[in-house]
Amino acid sequence: MSHTAAGAPGTPRRYLHSLWLLSARDLKVRYSTSMLGYLWSVLDPLVMSVIYWFVFTQIFNRDVGEDPYIVFLISALLPWVWFNTSVTDFTRAFKKDARLVRSTAIPRSIWVNRIVLSKGIEFLFSLPVLAAFVIINLLVEQDPAHTVQVGWGILWVPVAVFLQAVLLVGLGLLVAPLCVLFVDLERTTALILRAMFYATPIIYNVTDLPGIFQTLGAFNPLAGIFMLYRMPFFPDQWNLFTLLVSVGMTLVILALGAWTFRSLERTVLKELG
Repeated sequence: MSHTAAGAPGTPRRYLHSLWLLSARDLKVRYSTSMLGYLWSVLDPLVMSVIYWFVFTQIFNRDVGEDPYIVFLISALLPWVWFNTSVTDFTRAFKKDARLVRSTAIPRSIWVNRIVLSKGIEFLFSLPVLAAFVIINLLVEQDPAHTVQVGWGILWVPVAVFLQAVLLVGLGLLVAPLCVLFVDLERTTALILRAMFYATPIIYNVTDLPGIFQTLGAFNPLAGIFMLYRMPFFPDQWNLFTLLVSVGMTLVILALGAWTFRSLERTVLKELG
């Protein structure tokens, strides 16, 4: 008698169940072994936001971004942390659990997707920090020019989360197997991420870039995604070209990642063995 749909080893239901168990394990390890626990999800972007806010508003005469600048910063820094920590973990996705990767009966892509899911949950846990700064601004700020406005753009946030998750899956399927075969890629990826922080519109707008760099900046897939995260507070950020480029780049990276993963999966398993 054949297996039922619920029990067959390759069914979507079993895959999703295993994905959730692995992601929950990651979160449990992260929070149960740390005294600060949840605070680690928000401490890094919070400290970074305060530093950049101080440098650009108190030391230099800021001519980039939008007011209130702290909300402008945090609305992009929180998803950046999701992106940065996920890509960093992709470089060790297979080597960290090599024995399980070799012996598992479920698709090996789960070792990439569980990183995207667990880091995505951490990102969602960090959103109250953004909400707190928005509320503080509304309660304290007297100048309408510096008061944040929450509008219809909030409907774009779920779209941004979905696009970023798809982008990360594609990057994970690309980066994870390559880092098994080419050890130096782990350090190279760290350098690329460091440079990419400044090449991504986090502390500035794409429209703040001069000339041709505005067009080049739009081809960073995170540009359109981060624009959507800012839409609830800064609706004038809307740029259809930037969004369409981000969607196109995301789909290309997903297709490239899927092809790379499928092509290298057996080679990676031999290398891990």
